[in-house]
Amino acid sequence: MGKGEFVAVTGPSGSGKSTFLNVAGLLENPTSGTYELDGEDVSRLGDNARSHTRNHKIGFIFQAFNLISDLTVFDNVDTPLRYRGMKAAERSKRIEESLARVGLSGRMKHYPAELSGGQQQRVAIARALAGHPRILLADEPTGNLDTQSARAVMVLLEEIHREGATIVMVTHDQQLAARAQRHIQVLDGQIVNAGPSEVRLMPHVVG
Repeated sequence: MGKGEFVAVTGPSGSGKSTFLNVAGLLENPTSGTYELDGEDVSRLGDNARSHTRNHKIGFIFQAFNLISDLTVFDNVDTPLRYRGMKAAERSKRIEESLARVGLSGRMKHYPAELSGGQQQRVAIARALAGHPRILLADEPTGNLDTQSARAVMVLLEEIHREGATIVMVTHDQQLAARAQRHIQVLDGQIVNAGPSEVRLMPHVVG
């Protein structure tokens, strides 16, 4: 998987999609092979180094949004930045920029319950973008959205990709997968189709 790619990963339930995403997000170790991120083998890092790399280089977008209900939009985006020990002024700058990027500058003081599903997912995207990740991992990012909201989120991801982001999206939606730059299909923990590009790194995973 090369820098700047937009890759969709599909496959039936139990095929290994979630395990692959966990490996890519440094939440699990690969059962074999290596995982290189920015030229570094991160597959065998210790817990502290994994947490540091994950917080600084990887952004997550979840199907269920994973927003904290009693925090405002601003504070939800701020939460992962606080773990970096970043100064307040820099955090505010990043939060405002990322929320503007997803069209939610006017919702900073709102709470998740006051937003639509599509808006909540855009907050989740802003939270990921605020960390300036090297790779963005999206787990069924449109799975809980209506058709119109799903289309808007997909358009936003495409725009982010065109600006240079590396995105890996797990999805059951074949139409969305077809819009990615490359489509990887997995079955029983094995890659059965990786599209036209050479796969530089894909650890063996078992779902």
